[in-house]
Amino acid sequence: MSQAAALPDVIRDFERVDPGTIDQAAQFPSSILADVAGRRGALHGRISPLSPSMRFAGPALTVEVRPGDNLMIHAAMAIAKPGDVIVVDGKGDLGSALMGEIMCQQCAAIGVAAVVIDGAVRDSEAIRALGLPMFAAGLNPNGPTKNVPGRLNHPISVGGVTVRAGDLIVGDADGVTVVEREKAAAMLPLAAEKVAAENRRIADIRSRKALRPAWLDAALRAAGVIKEGETL
Repeated sequence: MSQAAALPDVIRDFERVDPGTIDQAAQFPSSILADVAGRRGALHGRISPLSPSMRFAGPALTVEVRPGDNLMIHAAMAIAKPGDVIVVDGKGDLGSALMGEIMCQQCAAIGVAAVVIDGAVRDSEAIRALGLPMFAAGLNPNGPTKNVPGRLNHPISVGGVTVRAGDLIVGDADGVTVVEREKAAAMLPLAAEKVAAENRRIADIRSRKALRPAWLDAALRAAGVIKEGETL
């Protein structure tokens, strides 16, 4: 029997990304982290915050459910620790909501940092008022069932991205980015460099020192748009 086959459906304990790394990562936009991670890790744009002001950073607690059933989300909430981000593979189904106000109140009370669902939610106005960062693929007033088994803290696919328990997950108005736990700390100095470079570029544009990027002509030549020695 393989190790994977021997794993229980519910994995209670897993290694989370370091809290210090989370605190530093929270200072960067999700777009910056996606860029320095190789322009990967960003969830599909269908998964968006209920309010643009919602943002978070934390370790992923992964949940796999069958479409329209939220039994395992309740199980995840029972084992979640303060600061965890509950990440749900809802299969992109929008036929019924997997969470609403009551569950979000419970999440807020136990200190869950955010919820990310590749599926639908409801009670959106109440969730906005509560302030719990909720990122979902859509809304639907229908309620879910609670009787189909699933898995906790196994690797899942959410918005086209593989998410493992303990990975760093960051969200803001632009969407959600996932960085592998083992790589997260190494991304921080790269993110700081990227922010500094972008700030310099913006300053050059505002001062009219450089109104187009220095790399443009070379890239156009490499793409065959302009000839060698030619410039725009």
